[in-house]
Amino acid sequence: MNELVTGDAVVLGLRPARLPSRACAVLIDLLLVWSLYVALSLLLLSAVSSLDLAAVAAVQVALFLLVPVGLPIAVETLSRGRSVGKLVFGLRVVREDGGPVRFRHALTRGAVGVVEILLTSGVVACVASLVSERGRRLGDVFAGTLVVRERVPSVRAEQAPPSPVWLEGRFAGLDLSAVPEGLWLAVRQYLMRAGQLDQAVSRGMAERLTADLAACTGAPPPADVPPPHYLAGVLAERQARDARRAFGPAGARAARGTAPLYVGAPATEAAPSAAPSPGERWTPPGGDATRGGHGAGARSAAARRPPVVDGSTSPGPSSGFVPPA
Repeated sequence: MNELVTGDAVVLGLRPARLPSRACAVLIDLLLVWSLYVALSLLLLSAVSSLDLAAVAAVQVALFLLVPVGLPIAVETLSRGRSVGKLVFGLRVVREDGGPVRFRHALTRGAVGVVEILLTSGVVACVASLVSERGRRLGDVFAGTLVVRERVPSVRAEQAPPSPVWLEGRFAGLDLSAVPEGLWLAVRQYLMRAGQLDQAVSRGMAERLTADLAACTGAPPPADVPPPHYLAGVLAERQARDARRAFGPAGARAARGTAPLYVGAPATEAAPSAAPSPGERWTPPGGDATRGGHGAGARSAAARRPPVVDGSTSPGPSSGFVPPA
């Protein structure tokens, strides 16, 4: 069962309907239409029974054109391709590009359907649907439409996938000021739908977007980074910069998805795996906070102490008063 793909290589969340579901939907529609046609025929024929045979025949022809032929066309046009039977089975008539049908599409399908469904009891429609790759009958072929399934599991792609961990900070030196917003939007949309595209189409789109992004940044992409990973890494770097401008360094680290560094810790040191709970003292790497420490944490704390003016070695802050000699 092939999915619908537009000319822009975008996979729609719709799949062509097959003969069993379409036949059941048509049977429901025909049952409702012919029931209404018979009821109206009995009412009108009893009302015009005093007329001659030519008038009665004209009323019957007009009623046939209005109910079995005109009513499905009107319903399909007003409901954008959904009749009662199609609504029950979760089907819809759409154009070949996935757009909604209009009156001319419904008129063509209805006119051809009189021959292939009503006059031949659906035999021609069944044969054409079995031969067609997408289950299209002759009315769909002439109208440029097809019947698709709406009740299929869809892939949620609300946000772009995160950048690989091994690319964190790899593109920190890129100049992203010349990249237009349209290209950022194209990169995001590609990353959101990369898993739904054909592999060859996805690879070609990734290479084109990578070339455009590299031309805007003025730096060629790394040879050891695949194009999809390059796009994800550069997009993550741009999000981190936006978060840094809006929320500071903590927002940039949150945008990258990494653990925040503690205030006062050297930039080259990694943060502990978990933040200390309220009231609990955190021990810096290489030192012991309870003993004063001899590691990097103690050395950094000693470096931050204010100088002692009187030459003593007291660790407390100086008051600035020098006693007389």
